[in-house]
Amino acid sequence: MMNNNFSKGMKGSLKTVIKKGLKPASNELIRSVVPVFNNNPFQLGVASGDPHPDGVVLWTRLAPEPLAENSCGGMPDYQIPVEWEVAEDQNFQLVVKQGFAVALPELAHSVHVELEGLEPSRYYYYRFKTGSYVSPVGRTKTAPAADADISSLSFAMASCQAWYHGYFTAYKHMAAEDLDFVFFLGDYIYEYAINTSNLMRPVELSNAHNTKVVTLDQYRLRYSLFKTDPDLQAAHAAFPWIITWDDHEVENNYADEDSQYGASERQFLLQRADAYQAHYENLPLRSISAPEGPDMRLYRNLRYGNLAEFNVLDTRQYRDDYSSSVIVSGPEAEERLDPERTILGEEQEQWLMNNLQHSNATWNVLAQQVVMAQVDRDPGIGEEYSMDMWDGFVCSRDRIFSAFKEYQITNPVVLSGDIHRHAAANLKEDFNNPCSETIASEFVVTSIASDSDGSETDHLGPIWLANEHVKLYNAQRGYVRCHVTPDQWRTDHLVLPYITRKGAPIETYASFIVENGQPGLQEVNKLVSAKSNTNG
Repeated sequence: MMNNNFSKGMKGSLKTVIKKGLKPASNELIRSVVPVFNNNPFQLGVASGDPHPDGVVLWTRLAPEPLAENSCGGMPDYQIPVEWEVAEDQNFQLVVKQGFAVALPELAHSVHVELEGLEPSRYYYYRFKTGSYVSPVGRTKTAPAADADISSLSFAMASCQAWYHGYFTAYKHMAAEDLDFVFFLGDYIYEYAINTSNLMRPVELSNAHNTKVVTLDQYRLRYSLFKTDPDLQAAHAAFPWIITWDDHEVENNYADEDSQYGASERQFLLQRADAYQAHYENLPLRSISAPEGPDMRLYRNLRYGNLAEFNVLDTRQYRDDYSSSVIVSGPEAEERLDPERTILGEEQEQWLMNNLQHSNATWNVLAQQVVMAQVDRDPGIGEEYSMDMWDGFVCSRDRIFSAFKEYQITNPVVLSGDIHRHAAANLKEDFNNPCSETIASEFVVTSIASDSDGSETDHLGPIWLANEHVKLYNAQRGYVRCHVTPDQWRTDHLVLPYITRKGAPIETYASFIVENGQPGLQEVNKLVSAKSNTNG
């Protein structure tokens, strides 16, 4: 990572601006500024996130012209007061919290309200007002008290939503679920140029989108484009989200300060600072995650009573780069065994180890980006691995597995995204020995839209499944739903038959359970098997 002086020199005033935006609007501002908009300023929807027992963070961003090419969303260059309300009912007859926030032009007129003083394990409704406009109503839910006995918990996982590859139909189905929250595990936007060669939706876009994203204005515009999707807005409004990123929020396969496209370190850190600022502006993140130049802390810990503890990781910002190609074999593969290589960085790894050591939750979860299971891509006598996944950081993975055993961590579960495939795997003490102890379970969620319609399998399917600890591989679009009780963890992998046109149905492709105290996946349903029996 860069030194603090470099960071402050690049964006030293941003933290001050963010603190200003978190303060309630003054009476003088409320009286003196009466905003008038030509269009509805709430076209990017509302959202909530990072639920605590006493509150959540509420978000919106004013943008009457969300796709205006200057990325300002059609907003004036001055601050706007925004009223917010929180109620126990969706008709707002029982308002429990209200106030005025400040939407600052320096933060793209986004609003972050960090609520406190709410009741644990409660549903609340919220909305925003400015001028003569009222936002859509969002529903959120607080976390249970830290020591509460929790009988069940339900949540969904999503990742990788390339807007231009198809419709976000999965979110339409997700919004109809009964969930406590949603995990988003990376690639909320994509930085690639959007043009007729990769645009699967029948829409017309201005030329401003036909370029690789590298500046703050471009990142803001890209978030605006993705967030205009009504199904994404519906899912945000239905539940609180817990969000982490992967690489495309900045640039494909970047590692710490290293660009994969030849930018100098200083150029790339300037780009990263802009990317991180736009990420904060457009998502329901707490001020602890406010960026400072090209640094932004996303790793954090959330607890759901005594049932589950979630360590949300950042495997992108602190990782070591690789010196050769992404897929390695032979002598090149030796680099991945270097004990100095890290995917988490020293500070985050120590933070995680401390959390694991002191956890007394029934289920201990790592919510993160890239596949942790070993995946040998050469099913023959050779070996071939991806340096972009945990296979490129073997000693980092080994240290976590050792901590699972040393601290006697109960029921460790890893949640991952990135690969645009559904997968499930047993995490082994020694992946090269199928008979070795299973110490954790991993569930990988496919993409919402990236890679278009997909298929039940593809050329990588037999290769992944040749690794005996990998129990599922599916290349369709969809999401994952998890239902957790003190006795059992159940994961359903849901798929859609297509996304390049609207209206796709959804079905459960495969389901697995993990029993408390018995690490390892038990398959309880697989759609392909049922189809085969029907046909045969």
